[in-house]
Amino acid sequence: MTVDAHFAREIDSCQCLSHTGRVTTSTADIQDRPLLPVADACCMPLLREPITAGQAADLARLLKALADPTRLRLVSMVAAHEGGEACVCELTDPLALTQPTISHHLTVLVDAGIFTRDKRGVWAYYALVPSVMDALSAVLSPAR
Repeated sequence: MTVDAHFAREIDSCQCLSHTGRVTTSTADIQDRPLLPVADACCMPLLREPITAGQAADLARLLKALADPTRLRLVSMVAAHEGGEACVCELTDPLALTQPTISHHLTVLVDAGIFTRDKRGVWAYYALVPSVMDALSAVLSPAR
């Protein structure tokens, strides 16, 4: 069972966002589609009540992916880039890193569900999954 499938089962009746950004509550949809590492804030109220081991593992995976200065810069650069997406070739000069190094960091962000990758010919374009930062912010916000 994947971490995402485990997470889907942990949250029961809460709504989850698929990588398409579509809200779903269907069990079939949850099993057939990969989920974002952090779903709706109702599912992981970190500062409102104790979270489960599965929720903690999923949140840690997301935070681990972001806990690197280069990856934080990539998130910022891609999100701020014209059209909200960027190719590796557009990121090498500003970061002063090689293409393989940047590709590695981008792969980590894609695997964590933070970025999407759209292959166009020989190039891959990366874009931020809009709901991820909103969900992370909601999870970490203080209790109201």
